[in-house]
Amino acid sequence: MKYIVVLGDGMADEPIEALGGKTVLEYANTPCLDRLSKLSEIGMAHTIPNGMKPGSDTANLSVLGYDPKKYYSGRSPLEALSIGVPMKETDIALRCNIVTISDDDVPFEEKTIIDHSADEISTEDCAVLLNAVKEQLENEIYHFYVGTSYRHCLIWNNGTVVELTPPHDVLTQKIGQYLPKDAVLREMMKKSYEILKNHPMNIERKKKGLNPANCCWFWGAGTKPMLSSFTEKTGKKGMMISAVDLLKGIAVGAGMGVANVEGANGGLHTNYEGKTDAAVKALFEDGYDFAYIHVEAPDEMGHQGSCEKKVQAVEFLDQRVIKRLTDSLDAKQIDYRLLVMPDHPTPVRVRTHTSDNVPYLLYDSTDEKSENWNYNEKDAAKSGILIENGYTLIDRLLK
Repeated sequence: MKYIVVLGDGMADEPIEALGGKTVLEYANTPCLDRLSKLSEIGMAHTIPNGMKPGSDTANLSVLGYDPKKYYSGRSPLEALSIGVPMKETDIALRCNIVTISDDDVPFEEKTIIDHSADEISTEDCAVLLNAVKEQLENEIYHFYVGTSYRHCLIWNNGTVVELTPPHDVLTQKIGQYLPKDAVLREMMKKSYEILKNHPMNIERKKKGLNPANCCWFWGAGTKPMLSSFTEKTGKKGMMISAVDLLKGIAVGAGMGVANVEGANGGLHTNYEGKTDAAVKALFEDGYDFAYIHVEAPDEMGHQGSCEKKVQAVEFLDQRVIKRLTDSLDAKQIDYRLLVMPDHPTPVRVRTHTSDNVPYLLYDSTDEKSENWNYNEKDAAKSGILIENGYTLIDRLLK
């Protein structure tokens, strides 16, 4: 038996007026999911423990079977694991996004955050900008590390876990009240804007109609994580397929394999087929029992506030991941169990994460159901199944 999770990050949503009062999952054209849902168990899961902030960090830990209240030590430390940052016990890791803030002639504190991803800037371009910041701001206490796309890492030697605001939570708002209380971090953010605002690469980006990547934004502070082995916990050898350093870091911390897929960038036009093929290869050529295919695109489109692009992301997930995957598995005539779900909702209305329950679909090739529902929030809620502790859902998959 092979086990697969297909995780559409943030793809759960609210009813949207522009979609005729339907959610993205209800509205999207998903023939593969429609077919599978009739053969599957569907239900709702609570992936964000009460009292914790809704994030891809806590939620994906839940989906992988780790109780966030026990294992979560901050978001950025998990990403640091992914990019090979040698964290000490006394280090604090912070996410260093390079974002777009307004370049109007007002004091820094009165500027507005426009885009948390700087138009999904490429890793190559963003590395040039981060290195420009690094040359001027790095010292014995603060060290910068290049990550993926707009997502990078700052290590604070002998630092303190401080309360910081995710940039995607305050889009379109003035930044002053959301800047770090720590004077040094706040000043570094301000200086990064001075370094980047007229950088040649940003001048070229603006000429091309792209948002400039003109400011470092620190958030997600935490200490070195301590995850138990996924294999020891589940008895399965697992492979992670994701473009996002956070997911790769969770996998590294849990002793899972990590697939590097060319062209996987976390955006709407990522390499869906490459991710799927990497999972199939891991399961049938490399001796893995479990594959976790993480697709970031629905979440990014939710943050952008685009229901049209979020629908497209879900349709890509259906045809270019789930259909391709199930066609490959069925052709090999191997028994498998497949879990499809989001980690959390990212409603286009609010453009950030919420803690609402999310729908899941659990298909077993050896135990096909005969139902009349589709995979969406409404039908999943009607099924009457609610997994109150999301970290136990993996037990239902691996049973």
